Amino acid sequence: MINNEFLKDISARISAVVPVAASVREDVEKGIHDVLQRAFASMNLVTREEFDAQLRVLERAEQTISTLEAKISALEQAHGLSHGDGPAQENDTP
Repeated sequence: MINNEFLKDISARISAVVPVAASVREDVEKGIHDVLQRAFASMNLVTREEFDAQLRVLERAEQTISTLEAKISALEQAHGLSHGDGPAQENDTP
């Protein structure tokens, strides 16, 4: 979820723009904070850390796929097969 410090910072910046008395400013800031927190929660956002972790998982998966494709290609060449020249499937025969 969104970092609480981030929400506090935005709330403080917005309430600083609104000209109110210092005693009311805290209430306004808290209200803005609550509204922003609910809005961001409904957006289904992820943190930067979660995003970076998923990016690393994706990069590892892409590397694995690349390695497997190279192995398959080498096996096909070793057996004299070209891509798609494997044994006929049951439903391919007349």
